[in-house]
Amino acid sequence: MGIASRLEEEKFLVAALVVAAIAYLLEHAVIEMGRGVALIAAAALVGTIVLASIRVAHHAELLAVKVGDPYGTMILTLSAVAVEVIILAIMMSGESSPTLVRDTIYSALMLDINGILGLAALLGGLKHGEQPYNDNSGKTYGVMILTAMGISMIVPEFVPSDKWHYYSAFTIAAMIALYGLFLRMQVGQHSYFFSYSYPRSERKKESPDEHGDDESAAISIATILIGVVIIGLLAEFMAAFMTEGLRDSGAPIAVTAVVVAAISAAPEILTALRAALRNRMQATVNIAMGASLSTVILTVPVMEAIALYTGQPFIMAMTPVQTVMVAVTLIAAAINLNDGETNAIEGMTHFILFATFVMLTALGL
Repeated sequence: MGIASRLEEEKFLVAALVVAAIAYLLEHAVIEMGRGVALIAAAALVGTIVLASIRVAHHAELLAVKVGDPYGTMILTLSAVAVEVIILAIMMSGESSPTLVRDTIYSALMLDINGILGLAALLGGLKHGEQPYNDNSGKTYGVMILTAMGISMIVPEFVPSDKWHYYSAFTIAAMIALYGLFLRMQVGQHSYFFSYSYPRSERKKESPDEHGDDESAAISIATILIGVVIIGLLAEFMAAFMTEGLRDSGAPIAVTAVVVAAISAAPEILTALRAALRNRMQATVNIAMGASLSTVILTVPVMEAIALYTGQPFIMAMTPVQTVMVAVTLIAAAINLNDGETNAIEGMTHFILFATFVMLTALGL
């Protein structure tokens, strides 16, 4: 494929790079124009970041098809988490709420498990009825998420403020140890936990182009890296515009966190829904639960390391409302993902929890 054809195919990334250049040139002018213009610019950048993220996810999917599960969905979720970490790191380097990291992780969990998994199971259940998957994956993801959330976002409530750096260092070590062993099991002796063997007749129904893309892995990897860099540039300007646009506006503090979580999850939503509608619930479970786990277990150590480096701790302990919502979500997930099949009722329970999260956020809770 020639350079011109490649640029045409990656027009979203090219456009994102152009937008980043324009934002660089007009940053101060936009901020001086007031909050309204800043919010419009921030919204435009959010849309651009989503488009760039979709291209990153596309190439992650190409790699996923080449290597298969569980490696495939792992690549997709890691690319999404990388985007989230970059955006958070950039936003936390400026004027931002000390609860931004906590609220973003919480929002991501609500969006991934209740939003993505809920909607996918609901739509997939309405179309296919009961959709099978490997129940070992749901159980493993669930207990890992519960442990990681408990260590990093519940226990900190009881840690004295003058000893935060000790617990922060412990949290980093704990997350690395948890994910290191999990990753070894996921790609090693327990890799079968995260895959499901569908009947041959169903496999033939897959679209012919799903496995027919001959794009090289090297090009996909390079495009992912370039896309992540472009997203990082856009995020820096988005953070500046959003901070200015929301200043003294009375908007809920968590709005920024929800935006960051939604940006990183946008490509996953499309992929998970497509998988559910093709009756591939295993991929949906891996994406939704895997993204939740990766968000907690990878974002926390990076952000805690930044806190230790700067000497400024973040507020990681969840509020009572957040703790209750996480507890209800994980209990519902433990029950719904316990039998190896999802259905529309189970999807609806999670989607209603997601609607509850949206309402609570709108109320500033």
